[in-house]
Amino acid sequence: MFKYNQSEVLKGIIIYSAGDLTASIILGQASLLRVLAVMMIGGGLYAWEIPNYFAWIERKTTYTSLTRQSFMKTLYAFAYFNPIWIARHLFLIYILTGKFSQISWNLIWIGWQSFFWKIPFSFAGNYIVQVKLPFKYRFAGSAVLSSLFALYYAVSERIFH
Repeated sequence: MFKYNQSEVLKGIIIYSAGDLTASIILGQASLLRVLAVMMIGGGLYAWEIPNYFAWIERKTTYTSLTRQSFMKTLYAFAYFNPIWIARHLFLIYILTGKFSQISWNLIWIGWQSFFWKIPFSFAGNYIVQVKLPFKYRFAGSAVLSSLFALYYAVSERIFH
């Protein structure tokens, strides 16, 4: 049974757009069109996709030992937000904001770099979201984690470039 409700839509709209807007301001790239695009992605695709994946994780790990369950939940979430997911996120933003010239296979490389450099933080964050948060707060927790990573990327770009 698929989940998609108003509560998740609002969480996706607010949390994803707030995190992305803050990162965009840091980079000097804020725009109303980008905010609207991320609101659509967060409240549309992600509000449907992520809670349903998290429900699948719950079903998949129900009959395992507590220790194994914690590890498997974390691993499933960690693997889900992979380099292709990151590249798709950027692709969707570029499509919805009309930045077609920025769309290339390089998005895959950016996805790999982003994924690789945050592995310890992503694993720890996904552990907290999947194991420590009650199920009803996991989408919001995951959105906050993604927003923190967006800020990390923006600050890193400012510091290292």
